[in-house]
Amino acid sequence: MDSGTPSFNAIVLAGGRSSRLGGTPKALLQSSGRTLLAVALEAASGAAGRAVAGPPQLQEVLEAGGIPALLIREDPPFSGPAAAVAAAWTALAEQDEQAGRRPPEWTLVLACDMPFISRAVNALLSEASGGTRGPVPLSLLAVDESGREQPLAGLYRTAHLGAAIGFFDRPAGLENLSMKRLLARVQYRSVAVPPHSTTDIDTWEDATRWSVDTGSAGDAEHPATRN
Repeated sequence: MDSGTPSFNAIVLAGGRSSRLGGTPKALLQSSGRTLLAVALEAASGAAGRAVAGPPQLQEVLEAGGIPALLIREDPPFSGPAAAVAAAWTALAEQDEQAGRRPPEWTLVLACDMPFISRAVNALLSEASGGTRGPVPLSLLAVDESGREQPLAGLYRTAHLGAAIGFFDRPAGLENLSMKRLLARVQYRSVAVPPHSTTDIDTWEDATRWSVDTGSAGDAEHPATRN
């Protein structure tokens, strides 16, 4: 990691139902010969620790790619992005504690379905390093060219994200909680990122437009079975 790059952990969300893709896992779709999961993890390659929130079959993908990352699952499965973020954040905090090190100051949170996300990550890390505005006390959310904030392309203060998770960490508190609700207790500001860098793949039309293919994940006519 460059000495000017802030220290961070990374969370990649890869456990959604992919309903509009007929259940074909987004994480296994491919862009330029790489799975979208690998794209997201490579964008976070400078992280001190990485955690993927997703189904057990992704372990094979991680091992095949030689990608060091924890694989965790929110409980219950499919209980939403906030629950997945909480499960991954907790796993990384436990890993840091077991290693006897302080958690990094920042936690990067990414969805796994953005084929050009590395450009947005670079912009967020540059902003966190004080490259454009000096010291940055707040969490940072990517904002795309249309002005829409992207909570699943964000660089959060680790302690602040943990405090928000702790506030809701009670029975059913995180299940089906939206990221907007989770972030209501997190102070952040938006960071303009390069055009299309947070483009996500939600439908087969999106996949065609952005040259994303199924690889081994199946295809539009014969989608993979949902886990």
